[in-house]
Amino acid sequence: MHMNVSESSAFSHRGDAATTAKQTMDAEGGDSGMKHDALFERFSAKLKAKVGPEVFTSWFGRLKIHSVSKSVVRLSVPTTFLKSWINNRYLDMITGIFREEDANILKVEIVVRSAARSNRPNMDEAAMPVSETSAQPQASRKPSNSVAFLGQQSAQSAQPARQASHSPLFGSPLDSRYTFASFVEGASNRVALAAARTIAESGSSAVRFNPLFIHSSVGLGKTHLLQAIAAAALSNPRNPRVVYLTAEYFMWRFATAIRDNDALTLKDSLRNIDILIIDDMQFLQGKLIQNEFCHLLNMLLDSAKQVVVAADRAPWELESLDPRVRSRLQGGVAIEMDAPDFDMRLEMLRQRLAQARQDDPGLEIPDSILEHVASNVTASGRELEGAFNQLIFRRSFEPDLTLDRVDELLAHLVGAGEPKRVRIEDIQRIVARHYNVSRQELVSNRRTRVIVKPRQIAMYLSKTLTPRSFPEIGRRFGGRDHTTVLHAVRKIEELLSGDQKLSQEVELLRRLINEG
Repeated sequence: MHMNVSESSAFSHRGDAATTAKQTMDAEGGDSGMKHDALFERFSAKLKAKVGPEVFTSWFGRLKIHSVSKSVVRLSVPTTFLKSWINNRYLDMITGIFREEDANILKVEIVVRSAARSNRPNMDEAAMPVSETSAQPQASRKPSNSVAFLGQQSAQSAQPARQASHSPLFGSPLDSRYTFASFVEGASNRVALAAARTIAESGSSAVRFNPLFIHSSVGLGKTHLLQAIAAAALSNPRNPRVVYLTAEYFMWRFATAIRDNDALTLKDSLRNIDILIIDDMQFLQGKLIQNEFCHLLNMLLDSAKQVVVAADRAPWELESLDPRVRSRLQGGVAIEMDAPDFDMRLEMLRQRLAQARQDDPGLEIPDSILEHVASNVTASGRELEGAFNQLIFRRSFEPDLTLDRVDELLAHLVGAGEPKRVRIEDIQRIVARHYNVSRQELVSNRRTRVIVKPRQIAMYLSKTLTPRSFPEIGRRFGGRDHTTVLHAVRKIEELLSGDQKLSQEVELLRRLINEG
């Protein structure tokens, strides 16, 4: 093909014009990109200050800016789970922060970014817990050799045959702080910890206690222990396939799969796991979801796969659960974790101080203050964490804290004269121990004298020490009718008026429960 001089000249001019236009657009795009990056940095700093560094790292460590128009900001995350979580819990806060930075921004959208947009595969990032992927330098990240927590297995898995034969699995993010090494052992949790370690060390083979059901009040370490099992199992040489998830996430994931006509694929993928760990079982709701969970539970247990469950009460007290699920959970081993004793609380505070010193080597809190806090904040590890954070905050501008000042600061955690909130489970446990029967016998249908008397006393105390109604108490005692509870309360009231020994017994039980 030949061009004359005029054609060549025109072509050259057109090329120069195109090049100039492209350079101008690149320069403008570069300026715009820099503005967007600066906006995102300011937003990230404000968000981190609002939610705290730990929450920020766990949930927002992989948040990226996708695009910015005059009134809409789009942020991207690597998984649909993170998108749903942020939309449900933090979208209003995020939108408010962006509007503080730019009043023209009216809307913030969260989108799931495609792995294809990146030059490097994101699949092994997705296979790791959020807190780990956001904290580790890219060069040091290793491909996962086990299950994908957020929906994908590693593209560089050490066992490609396994990856080819199994569908992607799912789960909730792990907190990298929750390991066996950071779990403080004591009399109140020693049995649960031993069972948890055994499961993690066994790898893909189920142990004698299956399912393992761990229950306690809030803030006593259930989530820490369950995530420690998952973390340790994933490093087991047997390379087990592990899924850790909350009941809330299980419900959301199954509901999404049913809506998208993809439930069969999801169930097929779950058949191949070795260890299923479910937290907050008390939140599992809905007849259809519970039915699906019942099928999954039966399938895994019948296949000798390990199941670990945690809840805020014993399995026989989960009234909202399908009776088939409750029965299967009761077929394993239930272990209760109690509140930490003084030695445990003090060790927890010392460990927390050692962690804080990694960021601030000059930080000092006298042991006398730690001992004082451990003596007075007794309800749970979560409240102890709150007390420690309060101390750290105050020390920054009150370096000479006295014990009296500490009492002022922590009065809301100590209780400050508020009556202790008594739970029916605590009443059952203390009454059962006093009369040398089990809590399960108290809620059973057995009607022998050695069971009926403690049961009636426990019902009486439940009515007099808690605000629960007769029907609610009846449900907590094996689904009994409210008239049965009413009869028990009247019977004990009648006996107390003429039986001094019984009066002393009930008063002792009342004191044990209140001191609890």
